[in-house]
Amino acid sequence: MTDRRSFLRGALAAGVGGVAAASVSGAAASEASARPLRGFHGAHQAGIEEAPLPRTTVVSFDVIARNRAELTDLMRTITDRARVLTAGGVPDGAGISGPPTDSGMLGPEVPGGNLLVTVGVGASLFDGRFGLAARRPDRLTAMPTFPNDALDPAWCHGDLSLQLSARDEDTVLHALRDIARHTRGAAQIRWRMDGFVSPPRPSGTPRNLLGFRDGTANPAPADLGKLVWTPDGGSFLVVRLIRMLVEFWDRIGISEQEQLIGRARDSGAPLDGDREFDEPKFAADPIGKVIPLTSHIRLANPRTPQTAGNRILRRGFNYDRGVDAAGDLDLGLIFTCYQRDIPSQFEAVQHRLKDEPLVDYIRPFGGGYFLVLPGVRDAKDYLGRALLS
Repeated sequence: MTDRRSFLRGALAAGVGGVAAASVSGAAASEASARPLRGFHGAHQAGIEEAPLPRTTVVSFDVIARNRAELTDLMRTITDRARVLTAGGVPDGAGISGPPTDSGMLGPEVPGGNLLVTVGVGASLFDGRFGLAARRPDRLTAMPTFPNDALDPAWCHGDLSLQLSARDEDTVLHALRDIARHTRGAAQIRWRMDGFVSPPRPSGTPRNLLGFRDGTANPAPADLGKLVWTPDGGSFLVVRLIRMLVEFWDRIGISEQEQLIGRARDSGAPLDGDREFDEPKFAADPIGKVIPLTSHIRLANPRTPQTAGNRILRRGFNYDRGVDAAGDLDLGLIFTCYQRDIPSQFEAVQHRLKDEPLVDYIRPFGGGYFLVLPGVRDAKDYLGRALLS
């Protein structure tokens, strides 16, 4: 039986040269130069500040490494594979009798500049296995069950989170296969949900599967320093897997739908405005005559000085899992959000949303809390270095 740490070391060595970043050329180089995505290195990880790409997968892993040294090897391997996959290039050739170094599903040359990789760690990684208990941030806990949740343990929590986003579904799947292959023996998938972002229709913020625009009121880039980034360059991630009971939703009138949300479905404007990005005038409507006091946008973000610090950077992705055993459509939302402090931001919002009328049409069933690690600064750095060193 192959020793797991030896396997990881071999994977790490293969990762350094498995896809030569310097070999990007021809059509792949042209494609990469035309894409505005940032490179892999930076103070923050990619995939947070950037606008969501059309395809994504959110994956939770259980770490099965036996000790801290193997965990360190695992994080180095994930870092190397992310660095290689985001750069693109031509995979090394296989040995005479060895398996191919790449799945080949993207062809003989992996396109560069079309992948975002975001990695986090869950509270369970800080148990007694790796000597990290004293290093767990106080704000990182297991996600609790909130009122109106129907959480399935099989779809909750995890030691590591991985989000892969790209413009094309095969790019996401190629990256997931690659990382899963190179980390085999040290981590295994706990749960995974694939998602997509619809194009703007006809313009503005993309829509969720209830037909409403999702993410209109996100903070401005200038506010991310005080709302999203921790002092070391990380962030706290909340993932919520939310099924949308679309058969029931589709049976209610458009006026009732808009009252539940607080916005016009077609334009995305607040019910007291004309355009999507108009600011709701809650103070001028204290009894909720125009925008109900129980509407989603009013509860989630009351626009008061006292709640300004509760704002989150929301990223939503639609999912489609076919049909359930009863023949109902299994559709919904992969809700992700980033913040500096989960209790004073996401949880404060969540408590305000308790028993909102919209809960009759949605069912949260999974997800978790994760600490998104600071970015990788250079070729010698790796994800989690400050935590593990």
